[in-house]
Amino acid sequence: MQLQNRTMVLGIILATYLMIVLDASVVITALPQIQDGLHFSAADLSWVQSAYALTFGGFLLLGARLGDVLGRRTMFVLGIGIFTWASLVAGLAQSPAELLAARAVQGIGGAIAAPSTLALLTTSFREGEERTRALAAYSSVAGAGGSVGLVLGGLLTTLVSWRAGLFINVPVGLVLMWLAPRYLAETEPQPGRFDVVGAITSTLGMTAVVYGFVRAATDGWGDAITLASFAAGIALLVAFILTERRVAQPITPLRLFASRERSAAYAARMLVVGGMFSMFFFLSQYLQGVRGYSSLEAGIAFLPMTLVMFSMIRVVPRLAVRLGNTQLLIAGLSLAAIGMTWLSRIEPDTPFLPGIAVPLVMMGLGMGGALTPLTAAGIAGVESRDAGAASGLVNAAHQLGGSLGLSLIVTLFAAGGGEAELSHAVSIALTGSASLLTLALAIVVFVMQRRPAHAASVGEVAAVLDER
Repeated sequence: MQLQNRTMVLGIILATYLMIVLDASVVITALPQIQDGLHFSAADLSWVQSAYALTFGGFLLLGARLGDVLGRRTMFVLGIGIFTWASLVAGLAQSPAELLAARAVQGIGGAIAAPSTLALLTTSFREGEERTRALAAYSSVAGAGGSVGLVLGGLLTTLVSWRAGLFINVPVGLVLMWLAPRYLAETEPQPGRFDVVGAITSTLGMTAVVYGFVRAATDGWGDAITLASFAAGIALLVAFILTERRVAQPITPLRLFASRERSAAYAARMLVVGGMFSMFFFLSQYLQGVRGYSSLEAGIAFLPMTLVMFSMIRVVPRLAVRLGNTQLLIAGLSLAAIGMTWLSRIEPDTPFLPGIAVPLVMMGLGMGGALTPLTAAGIAGVESRDAGAASGLVNAAHQLGGSLGLSLIVTLFAAGGGEAELSHAVSIALTGSASLLTLALAIVVFVMQRRPAHAASVGEVAAVLDER
């Protein structure tokens, strides 16, 4: 492949992945404006995040399977097309229901396109230095996507409207759809079956559980619909497990959970991401609703954490060799939990420096050190036939953990007074986030099986990229 073509291929893949990753965070700093513009309740506002993350995480494994069976370039273009159309609809939404439906469809489009980005990258670049450079660029995009989304969302909301953060995907998506057939090679379709039932039951089951938590925040734990939602969620998740046990080609082979280390890593990841997603969600509202920050200023306020986390990419492999993955994971989670606990002491007059900035830096250092060994633990010891499913399960745990954790913390926010006592309610919510990080740390210390120390390779990390 000529240098110019390789550059275009890498550019297409990186732009697509950045667009998908960025969309999980671009609306965070716009949430107060979305709430005012479409009249969301404080509890229901969490669905702007969860609607996207639930369908993205729930259909991610099916999306990877579609690429294998039907051709990755075909699914790449189809996924971008769905994502672009849904972004336009979301930007035009006139009611909460319209926005949430469009966000859910965005997640489906992202789930179809995202698995193909890494697969196309590995097939387009030769193994060795060429592929390593491409994977390093891919890793950088994943690490920077969250911070770019926060700042970009704040900038567009301040200068134009919250809708601009969604509309920006439309021209980018159209250009990518035009370029992909011209520069990306199609992969040979592989015979296989689709576990559609598994994807649907898992996604609907998680959605029902998340709805139960959000409903409990507004109507109480004894509400009939709240209880019915939890019951439906449990029934659907049981149906998912039964489906995965009997289908010939499950999207989630249950044998992946036979390893104590991997199962603990999936659980810890869901708790960690749930705590961090909630912190972004509620701290953004505190900065704008209590401190009077603009959307742009709120986005910039998160940079101490995200930039430190991004800078850890080069340091972590050396630390993993020196300390071992498990010890690095424990140290990272401990630092992040301490930072979150400090931040949970937030009050209306807490100075940004040190009361907010220093805890954010601590969380950036801690999460930057923890995510790579946590990722490596999620794929440790898998057979080659399960490598794709294991990496996909890490991605799914990341997305679904964010939705489930946020829905749980919403109930604490409501119990703390909600919008009526915003500063106190945010403090209570952040205490909940600190509890999730502490529980994740306990799982790592007391449940995760100890393994010989080893450093995660670039290939291991890139194969499971999902960052924020």
